[in-house]
Amino acid sequence: MFGGDVHLRTFADLQRSGIAPFLGRIGMDEFARPLADIEIELTAIGARTEASANRACDAFLSYTGHRPAPCYGETPWRDMFGDPSAIDVLAVATPDHLHAIPTLEALAQGCHVIVEKPLCLDYGEAQEIVESAQRAGRIVAVDMHKRYDPDHMRIRNDLLQRIGEPLYGTAYLEEPLEVSTTTFKWASQSDPFTYVGPHWVDLFYHYFGVEPIGLTAVGQKRRLVDQGIDTFDAVQVRVDWANGMSVTFQNNWITPADFEGPVNQGHEIVGTRGKIECDQQYRGLRFWCEGQGSRTANNHFTRDVRRPDGPPVYVGYGADSIIAGVLAICRSKFLNSNLDDLEDHYPSALQSAVTVKVIHAARLVRDLNWSHVSAGRAPAASASFDAIGFEILDPYNTL
Repeated sequence: MFGGDVHLRTFADLQRSGIAPFLGRIGMDEFARPLADIEIELTAIGARTEASANRACDAFLSYTGHRPAPCYGETPWRDMFGDPSAIDVLAVATPDHLHAIPTLEALAQGCHVIVEKPLCLDYGEAQEIVESAQRAGRIVAVDMHKRYDPDHMRIRNDLLQRIGEPLYGTAYLEEPLEVSTTTFKWASQSDPFTYVGPHWVDLFYHYFGVEPIGLTAVGQKRRLVDQGIDTFDAVQVRVDWANGMSVTFQNNWITPADFEGPVNQGHEIVGTRGKIECDQQYRGLRFWCEGQGSRTANNHFTRDVRRPDGPPVYVGYGADSIIAGVLAICRSKFLNSNLDDLEDHYPSALQSAVTVKVIHAARLVRDLNWSHVSAGRAPAASASFDAIGFEILDPYNTL
C-alpha cells in the first residue's frame, strides 16, 4: 500500500525534479542550493510476484517516462544489489514483520536504507540494525510521517511551551475494516497497535524527548476472530514516561466502511497550564454526494498539485518524512556530514528503537493480559523499561 503509492510517487518526483524543491516544507531549505544538481534515479522495484512488480514499474513509467527493472520473489532485494556500487539506497515497504532482513542485508552491502514504520517488531532486531548502521556508517531512516504533519509541527515548536508541564494524554487511530480483512493478507501476524501505534508512540517521543519507563496493555478479540482472522480487533496501551506523563494509545482496525473518513485519528495533551486537542480526521473539509454519503478528506497527508503539463506533484507530510531520509543520505554522501550531526534531523533507527521497544513489550503484555482475562483474572501484567531493554512483570507468575 505505501510502497506502491507513497514511496513510488515520492521517488517519482525526486527523479523528475531532484530534492531541492521539497526541502522548504521540512525547514531544510538551506540545503536546496548545495544539493540542487543531485540526480536521483529509481533503478529497480521489488515485489513478491511478477505481476505486482510489473504493475509498480508501469506506474512509475507513467509518472516519469522511466521504467525501473522489475524484481520479484521471496528476496527480490538481493537481485537489486549486483555490483557493490550499483545502488546507494534500499527503500523497504514490505509487511511489518519483513522489515529487518532486507534492512540488515542492505547495510551489509553498504547501502543506506529508508524503511516504513515500524523499523521492525523485535527489540533485539532493532538493536542489531542500529549497531549495523553504525558499523557501516550508513543512514537508516524510518518513515515516521506524523512528525511532519503541519499541525504536529506547530504543537511541538510552539504550543507545548504554553501548556506547562505535561500530565497525561491520549492518542487514537482507528483503521477501516477492509485493512485487516482485505488490504493486508498478514493481519493475523500483527494487531492494530503494532500496525499504527508506532506513529503515535514516536510522535510523543519526538514531542518530549523522554524515554518510556513502563506500560500496560489489553486487547479485545470479537469480530475478526468470527471472520476467521485470529488477531485483535482493538488494543489499548498505556505508556508512562520519564517526565511523569501518562499517555493512552487506542487503536482498532474494524471501523465500518460507512465512516466518512479514511481513518479516525487524533490526540490530546493536558498540561499544568493548558490543553491541546488535535483532531486529525476532520480537517475542516466535508462533502457529500448523492449515493456516496458524507465524506471528509485529509489533504495534509498527500495531495496532487497540478503541473502545467505532465503528472501532478505529490505533496504532503506523507512524502515529507521520506524526503527527510533522502536528505540525510544526500548530506552524508555528497556533503560529508557526520552521522552523529545528522541524528536529530530525520527519524533515525536509533530513535525508532525506542518505539520498537514499546510495541514489542506491549505485544507480550497484551497477550499475557488476554490470557488472564480469558481465565477470569484481572489484566494485571505490565512492563518496565530501562536502558538495556524491558522486563515483563506478571503478578500471577504465569511467565
